[in-house]
Amino acid sequence: MRRTALASSPVLRSPAPAGGDGVLARTLANGMQVIVWPVHHIPNIALNLWVRAGSRNERPGITGLAHFFEHMMFNGTQTRAPGEFDRLMEAQGGANNAFTSDDVTVYEDWFPSSALELVLELEADRVAHLAFLPEMIESERGVVASERRLRVEDNNHGLLAERVQAEAFTVHPYRFPTIGWPQDIRAWRLEDLQAFYRTYYAPNNLTLTLAGDLDPHSALGLVQRYFEPIAAQAPPAPVREREPPQFAERRVTVRRKVQTPLLQCAYKAPAATDERASAVHLLMSVLMEGNASRLHRALVEEQRLAIEVGGHWQEGFDPGLLWLSLTLPQSTDPQQALVALDAQLARITASGVSSAELERARNLAIVGFWKRLATIDGKAHLLGEYAVFHGRWLDLFAEPQRLAAVTPQQVQAVAADILAPQRRTVGMLVPLGARTRIES
Repeated sequence: MRRTALASSPVLRSPAPAGGDGVLARTLANGMQVIVWPVHHIPNIALNLWVRAGSRNERPGITGLAHFFEHMMFNGTQTRAPGEFDRLMEAQGGANNAFTSDDVTVYEDWFPSSALELVLELEADRVAHLAFLPEMIESERGVVASERRLRVEDNNHGLLAERVQAEAFTVHPYRFPTIGWPQDIRAWRLEDLQAFYRTYYAPNNLTLTLAGDLDPHSALGLVQRYFEPIAAQAPPAPVREREPPQFAERRVTVRRKVQTPLLQCAYKAPAATDERASAVHLLMSVLMEGNASRLHRALVEEQRLAIEVGGHWQEGFDPGLLWLSLTLPQSTDPQQALVALDAQLARITASGVSSAELERARNLAIVGFWKRLATIDGKAHLLGEYAVFHGRWLDLFAEPQRLAAVTPQQVQAVAADILAPQRRTVGMLVPLGARTRIES
């Protein structure tokens, strides 16, 4: 990748929020965002490199490329052999990981503070000089295909969720599975990979966060030394597709040789920046967090229509899905479980939540927030999460206040808005030969 001359960048010192003293932020001359949080209680550092690239940025024919790069970024550069990234980091006592979602790809490193310069050099090298060796591309193509078989094709939960998500969206690229469609995995071309890398791994599409035992000014200087010479690229094309409103329930039924039926309901939900986000989180907690949650008590303990309840809110750049998932006892009709689930959701939309339920959910959320923020890993991740999805890393420190301000009426309002049956897609996985009540 072409390099540019080193240019100076001003350090932006934000007002020190409670719990965030000493955090420094800088935008490099090439557009890369850097946020550094000094924490000196252990001699380690956590690094997160956020890439604004996920399945949301793909199209038919190249689905799965964002996830593929999660693999490729460990397989050598123009100056380092495949596997050398891991060997050099592990020799210093470090470790790493990565994940891909609908919206982002995130690379995570944990290492002793003495290895900071080495790790920054390694990260900058693979951002600037990734190698596209044909033998490594084919090797990783096979690894991804195997991962898809394990996580989707041979996994009942994964297979049903993929079918439900593809049905829930008719226009928006959130309908693509993060791991990619099988035919696309087989068909990626070298030029597809190079174009994706050049576009999305440009520094102006990256956010780097560091938290741990470091001097913030020295750390920012090292980041500037290794990353700022990497040339910016034209910004990625914006995702313009907007999912049209859904006015009727959609259904997906998967039949296969299983003993345990599954029920999944995916409701259209707001984007991460929605002002009702804290109320949505507390609603999810009231419904399914822990044995005292509404759905666990009603469907698992009392009616015994479910073995397990769970779910999550897909918080992304664009409106996504709120998932409710039930694992059912053998021979249970998913339609019967759906009727019972709907009765519980109707109660919360009609009557709201009690003060005790809301206080429990609020306490769980606030404790969970501070527990994440207590570690350098949590600090690095939350800095990136708020900078990337919310546009302001400082907003993370106001989260306890936002949670504390949520009222029962706000929780009831988001429940009534989101949990409307006509705005959901229902997935049922049933054993071969079984009949559901709706078919009777």
